Amino acid sequence: MTKPVVGVLALQGDFAEHIAVLRRLGAETREVRLPADLAGLDALIIPGGESTTIGKLAAEYELIEPLRKFGAARPVWGTCAGAILLSRDATRAKHGQPLLGLMDITVQRNAFGRQVDSFETSLDVPALAAVADDNPPFSAVFIRAPMIESADAPDVEVLASLEDGTIVAARQGKLLATSFHPELNQDDRFHQYFLSLLP
Repeated sequence: MTKPVVGVLALQGDFAEHIAVLRRLGAETREVRLPADLAGLDALIIPGGESTTIGKLAAEYELIEPLRKFGAARPVWGTCAGAILLSRDATRAKHGQPLLGLMDITVQRNAFGRQVDSFETSLDVPALAAVADDNPPFSAVFIRAPMIESADAPDVEVLASLEDGTIVAARQGKLLATSFHPELNQDDRFHQYFLSLLP
C-alpha cells in the first residue's frame, strides 16, 4: 500500500512537531512553502503559530488561492492558527488578515487570553473511537488559542467542546479544525483521525 504524502505548511509555527508525528505514523511528509510544494500531496496540515504572520507570508508567496483550491479537493487540518486560516470568518482578527474561507465556521482569535493564560485540559472526543480501541479523554494543550464561535452549517460536526460548551474541534467533510495543539503530546489519535479522512 502506498504511503500517504502529507504536507505541512512551513511558513511559521510548529510545523516540525506535526511532521514528527506524521512520520511516526508512517506517512511521508513535505514542508510546504511555495505553491509548487502542493503538487502530489494527499492532504495538508496548517499548524499553529501566529495567524497574522502565517497569513501574511502565505499571501507574499502567492499561496492563498492554491491553498483554497487544494482544500476544495483534499483533506486539510488547521490547528490553532491554522483553524483561524481555514475559517470563513474570524473575530478579533487583525485588519487585512487573509482567510481561506474553506470551513463554515466563525473563529475568535486569542479567545482564551495571552501566552501566560495557556492551559491543558481533558476532552471527550467520541469521534476518535474510530481510530482507537481504547478512547480515553484527549489531553489538549491550548496556547493563545482561538475558539470556534459558531459552526452553524448543517454538515459541520462538532467533535469536542469544553465543559462550558465552547467548541474547540470541528469537522466539515474532509476539513478539520482544532483550537488546540495535538502535536504537543504523545497521543497520536487526532493525527490518526486526520489520516483516516484521506481517500
